Amino acid sequence: MSLLRLSLSASLTLAALLAVACEEGGSASGPGGSGAGGGAATTGQGGAGGATPVVPTAEQWAALVTLRWDDEGPPEDVTNAWADSPAAAAFGQRLFFDGRLSGPLLDGDNDGTVGTLGVKGEPGKVACSGCHLPESWFSDTRSNGQQISLAAGWVLRRTIPLLDVGHKKLLNWDGRRDTFFGQAIGVFEAAKEMNSSRYFVARAVHEHHRAEYEALFGPLPPLDDTQRFPALAAEETGCPEPDLPAADCEGMPGDEGVFDALAPADQEAVTRVAVNAAKAIEAYLRLLRCGEGRFDAWLDGDDAALSDAEKRGAIAFVGRGKCADCHVGPRLTDDGFHNVGLMPKTVAVVFLDKDDPGASVGLAAALNDPLSSRGIYSDGDDDRLPASVDPALLGAFATPSLRCISKRPSFFHTGQEKDLREVVAFFDRGGHPAGFLGESEIEPLDLTEQEIDDLVAFLLSLDGAGPDAALLAPPP
Repeated sequence: MSLLRLSLSASLTLAALLAVACEEGGSASGPGGSGAGGGAATTGQGGAGGATPVVPTAEQWAALVTLRWDDEGPPEDVTNAWADSPAAAAFGQRLFFDGRLSGPLLDGDNDGTVGTLGVKGEPGKVACSGCHLPESWFSDTRSNGQQISLAAGWVLRRTIPLLDVGHKKLLNWDGRRDTFFGQAIGVFEAAKEMNSSRYFVARAVHEHHRAEYEALFGPLPPLDDTQRFPALAAEETGCPEPDLPAADCEGMPGDEGVFDALAPADQEAVTRVAVNAAKAIEAYLRLLRCGEGRFDAWLDGDDAALSDAEKRGAIAFVGRGKCADCHVGPRLTDDGFHNVGLMPKTVAVVFLDKDDPGASVGLAAALNDPLSSRGIYSDGDDDRLPASVDPALLGAFATPSLRCISKRPSFFHTGQEKDLREVVAFFDRGGHPAGFLGESEIEPLDLTEQEIDDLVAFLLSLDGAGPDAALLAPPP
């Protein structure tokens, strides 16, 4: 926040507090008067003048100000030298919407009806935008059930929205990836996601995007030389079924096929092409931002920007709700991993993500990932990976940002709740007593029904304008 904005915000807040104090026949020495601290905000019924304005205490206001939207973009990503290149972002935007990078659909639920991307066996149907829908602020509102995603197959965790994802250094619900290029290649090669391979992606880039790629990254390998780089059809890449080992798939390390047969230097060259394409996708993702909302306008001094319920919810958020213990800073996330005592439910008719170890296994995998920030494809290492994995992370999952939350069709990593009020009520109960791995970090809050309603009202005030319209479709 700028000094001018902070000064204006503080001045308007102080003026409101002084007015309240005068109406009540008291005096004010700042937000909350001489008895400020962590007590309740000034609210309720006044005298003949009607309802008393909702006014945070000095301590509450100080906590709320730390949540104000930050106009600055994501911090530098040392792993990607092209992360802030406009040309790379334009190329990455094109790739984000390009289904031609994907292999065949696998699940029989892909039957061509509404909510699917095509028919089982069809290749070229899964783009990043198929599960991160731009019109839904990059959440999945397409798949049947709107809880988990049907891409080439059904995945078992809810698709993470992408607004402001450029700030993150540990990705996925479990921290499985610590680079965006590693994450993208993981999606390319996941049978239930794009069911493709780095080899096929490199060949698709050569066929469809050669000029744009070479303008950024230099000459491509001679991927049209079929003696050195054998052809691989879209119908043949990836895996014939979900959950098979790499040896039964085609186009990726361990396939015992077209990729493993390449000379080591050519294997590295192919991986480099896929990595560079993924780095361009990251440059695009870093432009996707929620933006400031009505809550931020209130912090800037526009008292009419929020209703009394929303103001009470904001105060509960940093107070009795204890939400700000994990949902901190301008994006309302600590980017950490927490166990909240979530017993999974069956979602999307038959799917149950039971006994999920979360970050305890995800971060361990990241430590051994050749596509990590410590690997040869990274442009730098900022020590984002931990030295070891804390056993307490068993059953812990990433804290989501709460910005632009209104278009999310479901919540939790399982997608098991569709009603935001039920999510708040879950935390009020202190989670479930059993049915999950690890130890829960949360306890009952004993909120009133009004406080729960107010918290929901506040969360819906966190919507911003979203990304520029030019970012919501493939570039011309």
